[in-house]
Amino acid sequence: MIPRYSRPEMVAIWSPETKFKIWYEIEAHACEAMANLGVIPRENADAVWKAKDVEFDVARIDEIEAVTKHDVIAFLTHLAEHVGSEEARFVHQGMTSSDVLDTCLNVQLVRAADILLGGMDKVLAALKKRALEHKDTVRVGRSHGIHAEPTTMGLTFARFYAEMDRNKQRLQNARSEVATGAISGAVGTFANIDPRVEEHVCEQLGLSPEPISTQVIPRDRHAMFFATLGVIASSIENIAVEIRHMQRTEVLEGAEFFSMGQKGSSAMPHKKNPVLTENLTGLARLVRMAVIPAMENVALWHERDISHSSVERGIGPDATVTLDFALNRLAGVIDKMLVFPENMLDNMNKFPGLVMSQRVLLALTQAGVSREDAYSMVQRNALKVWEDRVDFRELLLADADVVAALGEEAINEKFDMGYHTKHVDTIFKRVFGA
Repeated sequence: MIPRYSRPEMVAIWSPETKFKIWYEIEAHACEAMANLGVIPRENADAVWKAKDVEFDVARIDEIEAVTKHDVIAFLTHLAEHVGSEEARFVHQGMTSSDVLDTCLNVQLVRAADILLGGMDKVLAALKKRALEHKDTVRVGRSHGIHAEPTTMGLTFARFYAEMDRNKQRLQNARSEVATGAISGAVGTFANIDPRVEEHVCEQLGLSPEPISTQVIPRDRHAMFFATLGVIASSIENIAVEIRHMQRTEVLEGAEFFSMGQKGSSAMPHKKNPVLTENLTGLARLVRMAVIPAMENVALWHERDISHSSVERGIGPDATVTLDFALNRLAGVIDKMLVFPENMLDNMNKFPGLVMSQRVLLALTQAGVSREDAYSMVQRNALKVWEDRVDFRELLLADADVVAALGEEAINEKFDMGYHTKHVDTIFKRVFGA
């Protein structure tokens, strides 16, 4: 990804220097395991560890690869330059390139997942803080973009919290599923390498041995990993779209923080645009771009082909770097977000009392009026509110049929706002616990 949407810690995971360091560790641990089994001389395995503090020369490896046309062979040649040709002669014994490439990729994905989980924790903390802060801040709920019934801003934050909490669990599961390694040799039969080598390497790298590999680790694991990233990105967009709506001039129930010196428009000095959440919507699209290619990587020919390789070299860093940036940006947006309770009440009262229509409808049916007649009685008054912006309660009190069915006192009682917020505590306990 471009530096504008990148954070250094995640970028470092995908650097050539990090990749070659992981490759080295895989090879060194494999040699160590083979020496433990008596397959290679101990002194040769020990010699490989002489390079444990080496910073591998990326330019030199590229230079060798220009001749060999093979990245793993280029690396092994460079490693032998540090260890010594004779000492390194047992490196990679019985292994195939995919043992190194696939195991390395999964190490990188696990490390990336850990950073992403940290980003999700920041988002969750910000959402919980704002939910508790605005638990009782009343705002109108909307369906189809139209006023529906009252809710609270706290419930809005709480539902996003619950969604992100589910995503955290999904990512933890995806991390676990992709945390496997394979040191099984050509076509995965262990013909030229002992399965105990794989067990040792995986233990040292924090992975589990892949139960059955071919010449590659099965790509359904990676498909699930990237699909999970796509779901998380969609949830980020879900929150971003809500904030973008709230910041519309004619709504203005909430807004991104606008810092001193910030400019909203090159042409119109009055503008305060929701640039951060619009950016998050765009970044979500980039993350989701990785999902279909990852799923298409599942179907490989026989025991291996490399049609997946070029794809993963792109989507691995791009999706994780982008999502990492998006999560951290979202956490900041939520933490600093401005909320305008007065505007929420003003918006709800643009059509005075209209949001109480269902409660009146239910009261009429409970009073013995058929649902069809009750609906007609309520709707004829509600439509006048839409057309003339008059008070819904006053219209009901002037409607002889409604008054006859309910009485004035019962009609007035139906406009108590607390009716709609009485179970907020129950919902909060479900989401956040006692």
